[in-house]
Amino acid sequence: MSVFPKISLRPEVEDYLRASFKNEEILTVLGAQEAERKFETLLNYLSHPPAFTTVRVNTHLASVKHVKDLLLEEINKQFKGLSVPILQHPDVWDMLLIPVIGPRKNINKQPSEVIVGAHCGNAVLRGAHVYVPGIMSASKFMKAGDVVSVYSDIEGKCKKGAKEFDGKKVFLGNGISELSRNEMFSLSSPLKGIGIRMTEPVYLSPSFDNVLSSALFLQNLPSAVVSHVLNPQPGEKILDMCAAPGGKTTHIAALMHDQGEVIALDKIPNKVEKIKQNAALLHLNCIRAFCYNGTKALGKVENGQGGPPFSPESFDRILLDAPCSGMGQRPNMAYTWTLKEVTSYQPLQRKLFTVAVQLLKPGGVLVYSTCTVTLAENEEQVAWALKAFPCLQLQPQAPHVGGLGMVGAGLSLDQLKQLQRFDPSIIPLKGTDITSVRNASREDMIWLANKDCIGFFIAKFVKCESV
Repeated sequence: MSVFPKISLRPEVEDYLRASFKNEEILTVLGAQEAERKFETLLNYLSHPPAFTTVRVNTHLASVKHVKDLLLEEINKQFKGLSVPILQHPDVWDMLLIPVIGPRKNINKQPSEVIVGAHCGNAVLRGAHVYVPGIMSASKFMKAGDVVSVYSDIEGKCKKGAKEFDGKKVFLGNGISELSRNEMFSLSSPLKGIGIRMTEPVYLSPSFDNVLSSALFLQNLPSAVVSHVLNPQPGEKILDMCAAPGGKTTHIAALMHDQGEVIALDKIPNKVEKIKQNAALLHLNCIRAFCYNGTKALGKVENGQGGPPFSPESFDRILLDAPCSGMGQRPNMAYTWTLKEVTSYQPLQRKLFTVAVQLLKPGGVLVYSTCTVTLAENEEQVAWALKAFPCLQLQPQAPHVGGLGMVGAGLSLDQLKQLQRFDPSIIPLKGTDITSVRNASREDMIWLANKDCIGFFIAKFVKCESV
């Protein structure tokens, strides 16, 4: 059930993406009409939130059952007694799945309006309240305690501090203002807290603001699958090449029972600080984060601190969750990047991959992942890697809860089966109400969670010999 317009892309970007999803191999298999239908379905999915909110339990500190029980209490309180089930994923055992209720109809729009930026609006659709920095506009006489309707400025055209906005906007639901308009836009002391507390969101999903912060981590299902596919073992030395904000880094450390060494790299200082904060919050001590460009991580060891650069064949396993065009993130109603920006990632990913292969020990495992849906950044990269590095072999993945790789890059069917592509366009876009959730079987809900998630890609390689 589509309630929002499909994702808005620049025409040249939409044409580029369409060419991937209607390549010759796909047209041979599906035909032009079915391929176009799937592509349009994907564009609609990308503007809507996934069917489940997913959280990873920090098993270093607590059991899945204990956190599940605490979370049931919290959600029952947030939803004012509305009973929503929480499911433990059978294959990704440290993940809890919470069905999202929506889109909810019959929400009465209020005369007092608040306009938020697109990024803030996306967060609201996944359960967040509205924080003051995300507010672009508020009605002229809005006071603290007023019930207001919240809209997303999906084209980024609303001016900060405006009293009204007539541009393209999407209704996100109703909430209660925590502050007056004057307080929100005060120049003397800019505020950072909650500005609007959402009470009637179009998509009902729990808020995790300060909720069990040391016991769980809000994370998309495919992002958690990655660390299980890497399968880190206690005592190993692991490299997370592009680690911020640290979700996969901390997951790897937890799976290792905090025994061994996890090196996390990112080239942006404040993102490295975020990795360190998350490691401390989750009480994980085996993580060492460094501000460093992953493309330069191979080199002569310069100090005795164990930081980058590293000598060849230093790591047992490497995760390259590569910088990418991010076109699998949901919800996203307006993607503003140019075609030049979108296509700039493939060469960067190859530079990082080349370094990763050299840093990996013989017999070691390299996992490559992205949160995008383009052929060039996913299957084409696998085809390139297998040709460029004869020492690499593609490996089966466990758990394997995504779909096969997409045809069009010249990979064999057996090779496509060893990949995981999470592509929500393979099922119809539907809404979920509380009755359908209560009537659904556990198996059907797990199946839906595996399909209706963000767009994502995973490939696993083993290095058979020295480069």
